[in-house]
Amino acid sequence: MTDGTRFKVYCSQCREKVELPAAEFRLALGASKERTFYSFTCPACGASVRKIAGEKIVAALTEAGVHTMRLLPVDG
Repeated sequence: MTDGTRFKVYCSQCREKVELPAAEFRLALGASKERTFYSFTCPACGASVRKIAGEKIVAALTEAGVHTMRLLPVDG
């Protein structure tokens, strides 16, 4: 993980703008844009926040070394 990389994000629950290190994020790559998202826990209110991640966000988080998981489609 890139040392010192931080991202500014808004919490969708408490609306606080927070700055978090890359290690606090998780990235999930889905089969479509609508199923690709990043998540973090808001340090201000403790909410688990999940937001859709576009191509630029995916690239930035990946470059910073954010833990990434690939979501597989479920058959049936």
